[in-house]
Amino acid sequence: MLFDASLRKELSRSFLGTVTVLLTVVVTLMLVRSLRMASRGAVGPSDIMLVMGYTVLGYLPIVLSLSMFVAIIGTLARMYRDSEMVVWFASGRGLSGFIAPLARFAMPIVLAIGGLSLVSWPWSQAQVLELRHQFQQRSDLDRIAPGEFQVSSSGDSVFFVDRDSSSLEHAQQIFFAQEKVDTSAVTTARQASLVQQQGQTWVTLDSGQRIEQLRGDAPALRVADFERYEVLLHKEPISTAETSVQTTPTLELLAQSSDPAAQAELAWRIGLILAAINYVLLALALTSGNPRSGRTGHLVTALLVFIVYFNLLSLGESWVARGAIAGGLWLVLLHGGIFLLAVAWLAMRNAQWSLRRLWPGRRAAA
Repeated sequence: MLFDASLRKELSRSFLGTVTVLLTVVVTLMLVRSLRMASRGAVGPSDIMLVMGYTVLGYLPIVLSLSMFVAIIGTLARMYRDSEMVVWFASGRGLSGFIAPLARFAMPIVLAIGGLSLVSWPWSQAQVLELRHQFQQRSDLDRIAPGEFQVSSSGDSVFFVDRDSSSLEHAQQIFFAQEKVDTSAVTTARQASLVQQQGQTWVTLDSGQRIEQLRGDAPALRVADFERYEVLLHKEPISTAETSVQTTPTLELLAQSSDPAAQAELAWRIGLILAAINYVLLALALTSGNPRSGRTGHLVTALLVFIVYFNLLSLGESWVARGAIAGGLWLVLLHGGIFLLAVAWLAMRNAQWSLRRLWPGRRAAA
């Protein structure tokens, strides 16, 4: 019991430290990604922190899995370096004795990964999609920013208001370009104001010029100077955000299990949980006392194994989405195969079997 408590205590310290480092890296990357989305006009600048938070929450199961994997490998590697494993093996215990304490340590993490992947992942993706949709569906009036060229929601108009304008209700130096199928027009004005009448918003332009080019069978160019020009702004109703399999709750995906896209998303979410379980056995089977590998050798191995496993998860999701393989069959082949491989590898190391000892030529030479 004392050994189990000390082992879990060391694993917890290593896990918390790894989570802190990885979360810092992920938050930084997601912040850069959110800023890039805001610069492209995909989300509003005021929603950057929300988008970053929801995105980090969605990727938290992957961070927890990698942190647990690295913590177990790092702790076991230290025990090999400090000869604690020698004492453990000399007492008549094998690697199988680590399964129980490692399982007790990993159980809360696996449960957290399950809750995050099955519940938090679709919710966070839905929130990000809703924020992006609300920003894209905002009115053209909300898009206007002093000193910046802004494109309308329909993509056929460009606005510009002078930077010295005090507010949008009383703007100065207006530029408005509109492109349609049969006409293109450029309107400039010295100042503009907004007028609310019977629930409608009118823009009144003063002291300006409008240049309109007509296309078609009889092309023409019209130039008109005006002292007062009124334009009615029609606000389109905001439609509901589109949904995808990533934003669909898990229970609804189970009801749509005949759809290959739903199967692929279910395989991804359930696969994160099964992968976390396999990481415990893989970490125990991979770690060994090899002095030539150095202090970072086991960490490099852990990262390589994690990357290969994660890429197989992504590859399988694309295969299931295309209908090349059933989602349930892919879960059994991938995670069941890795589970059997880890158990067999662990059994060989626990019994101190090796290919050299089993090779007939080696035994004859001995």
